[in-house]
Amino acid sequence: MSMETQEIAAAIKQAVEANKAELLELSHTIHEMPELSFEEYETAALVEDFLEQHGFAVERGTYDMPTAFTATYGSGPFNAVICAEYDALPDVGHACGHNVIATMSLGAALALQPLADELGLTVTVQGTPAEEHGGGKAILIERGAWEDATISLMAHGAPGTYDIACENTSSRSVDRFDITYKGLAAHADAYPAKGVNTMSAATIALTAIGLLRQQMADDVHINSYISHGGSATNIIPDTTVVRIEVRSTANEELERCVDMVMRCFEAGAVATGCTWTKQRAEPRYEALHQDPALSQAWDAGLRGTGRVVDGTIEAGGGSTDMGNVSQVVPAIHPAIAILGSSASQHTYQFAKDAMTPAADQTCLDGAVALAQTVATAATGDNRERFLEQQRSREPGSTKIPAGME
Repeated sequence: MSMETQEIAAAIKQAVEANKAELLELSHTIHEMPELSFEEYETAALVEDFLEQHGFAVERGTYDMPTAFTATYGSGPFNAVICAEYDALPDVGHACGHNVIATMSLGAALALQPLADELGLTVTVQGTPAEEHGGGKAILIERGAWEDATISLMAHGAPGTYDIACENTSSRSVDRFDITYKGLAAHADAYPAKGVNTMSAATIALTAIGLLRQQMADDVHINSYISHGGSATNIIPDTTVVRIEVRSTANEELERCVDMVMRCFEAGAVATGCTWTKQRAEPRYEALHQDPALSQAWDAGLRGTGRVVDGTIEAGGGSTDMGNVSQVVPAIHPAIAILGSSASQHTYQFAKDAMTPAADQTCLDGAVALAQTVATAATGDNRERFLEQQRSREPGSTKIPAGME
């Protein structure tokens, strides 16, 4: 006799509670050893060992990525791919709370483990490096990591005093480029007329981009920094490199704005006599598409923990390579509040907030809601719809090139 919905929900909560001490210890340990994108060697090993000790079959360094892994349990046709992020930021460590993300994902996997046979599940934890910078998921997509996925999901900690409905949250697409100007070095005082100043080219370009904002939609954001612009005040620099990113919720608008921004960089070259080249710095992060059925299941699962979910407001901002996943398989990437935190993400204060009792509760509630989302999707009317979507995909259709031309 199949399990009833209430029995499943109770079993999930019981499993998360039973693993509570280990999960929170894991979150704290990850927080204390921040590692940057593609350098998460110790963290990946820690998470891999954790899953292996709990009976998952773990493949390390999957898809030719040393800090990626694929851990599976069960053999059912419904393959729920739960993503685990664990990279940190320069200087501010886990100021995006990826220790909370990884812990929620692992907690959900452990909660689904005893239900896998009953629900016809394969529970997959996909370790996804380099979310902050590098587009790890985009590269994994190109290499086939979601070819066998039925659905995919994860959740992201955020500041707040309540939770926002999943479908009301969004992220922007982002393109990042390195622009390199080449000119001619000269003594800045003795022979300035002999130089071709690449910093002047960059200054013209960035000024033009500032003026260009009037012609851009309100949701377009542009950020930049000069990663190399000379080494001494008395030398006209012959090389300047600008890292620039353009974000938008709509791909067409993103492409239009990238084209206009590149014309500004060309103008800097024309005005100063420099040459210039552009190179994509990392794969494009696509905008999120929150699957409606999974979104509703997440909201219900979150309410089941006693949290308040507000469906009347919308929130967006930032970018994530989970957006790329959402373009190839049914997926969600909801936000879940670290209740009481008012800090902006990517700051020292939010890094501190990701290590509080409130963050611990977020880990546990998020694990329950993720597991409940999978259980809801794998049962009832939704199950066949998701499986049919998977069967109807053309082989190789999820292997989207990362676009690092």
